[in-house]
Amino acid sequence: MDHVDATVVVGGGIGGLVTALSLHQDGHDVVVFEAVSELKALGVGINLLPHAVRELDALGLLADLEAESVAPTTLAYFTKRGEPIWDEPRGRAAGYRWPQLSIHRGTVHRVLRDACLDRLGPDAVRLGHRLTGLVDDGDRAIASFDTDSGSIEISAPLVIAADGIHSIARAQRYPDEGMPKWNGALLWRGLAEADPVLDGRTMVWAGHPDQKFVGYPVLDLDDGRQLFNFIAEFRTDSIQLTEREDWNQPGRLDDFIDRFESWTFEWLDVPALVRSSPGTFRFPMVDRDPVDRWTFGRTTLLGDAAHPMYPIGSNGASQAILDARVLTGCLRAYPTDVDRALARYEEIRRPATAQIVLANRGLGPERPMQLVEERAPDGFDALDDVITPEEILEVTDGYRRTAGFALEALATGTSIADRDDY
Repeated sequence: MDHVDATVVVGGGIGGLVTALSLHQDGHDVVVFEAVSELKALGVGINLLPHAVRELDALGLLADLEAESVAPTTLAYFTKRGEPIWDEPRGRAAGYRWPQLSIHRGTVHRVLRDACLDRLGPDAVRLGHRLTGLVDDGDRAIASFDTDSGSIEISAPLVIAADGIHSIARAQRYPDEGMPKWNGALLWRGLAEADPVLDGRTMVWAGHPDQKFVGYPVLDLDDGRQLFNFIAEFRTDSIQLTEREDWNQPGRLDDFIDRFESWTFEWLDVPALVRSSPGTFRFPMVDRDPVDRWTFGRTTLLGDAAHPMYPIGSNGASQAILDARVLTGCLRAYPTDVDRALARYEEIRRPATAQIVLANRGLGPERPMQLVEERAPDGFDALDDVITPEEILEVTDGYRRTAGFALEALATGTSIADRDDY
């Protein structure tokens, strides 16, 4: 058994790498153990919300991320016929001190990985280590890993499991939980080079929760075009979900494109855009029920291992980043009492993320689209006859408060790791 005095982070995804960078910035020794043998730029586009960007800025990463992303200024809702429902400013255009960033997931991962290797050293991220178990050992924890050269055990003063929606650490604590819960929706995600849609700075949500199209640019290209991220989604009862959720499972165009053939709007030809993509990835809309405990002895959960949620409202990666920064603040506040620090971390983050999981099941900020579809499935002459601005604002403002990025909550420049109430 190897005894280390460093904090062990299990999982080299966004949550795990931000945790490592955050703790290192605060003076902790950290080692990251990742299951894959090679870190690759996988996935498609994601959005980082202003409260998460604030934390990445505090880690000195904002300039690198801004250089390879698009900062949307508008979120616009449309019906399945392309009729406008609502639009609202986003990021700095909405008065935030930090932008919202639309960016390729692989770009975020590369920036974080490079920062870890540069700041923590080349041995700080150890690949090819698949977690197989955790054991409490008084004021330490023992993590077991499978590697190409055999099984190893690592004893550490703290183990943070950021090993994703199929977390081995969570499964050990909740062995009867089973597969993630699927709501019947499938998402086909892809990237296409395209002329700017609308003003080239707008996130588009069209349709309703039973069938919708989401799109936004993630990179400005040299020829005036953009790399455009899209999601084509619909609910189905004709498919049984038996495989593990996987961001990188190839999708088949014939499985979904016919449902969107009529989605040719004056401002966007959805089927033509989708067909121009070199490929798609299929992803089921899954989450897990909130649990009543993350921390067991000197181990705790973080990110999707702790609170996997539907990809609604651009919250998954952002909430993992907030986890990392709150945990850092708690460990700073109780430098000689790790148990108290972990308890405080859980007191703050577990209820907050449980609210978001449940809000996303209730359609989150997409509820106005559902109301318009229910009330006017065949279209309308005047939107005010269908839904009022006040109804929409009640939903969208409420969701921003639930997710922690209401404008007033980010009025100061203080990082969440530096708050004084831990």
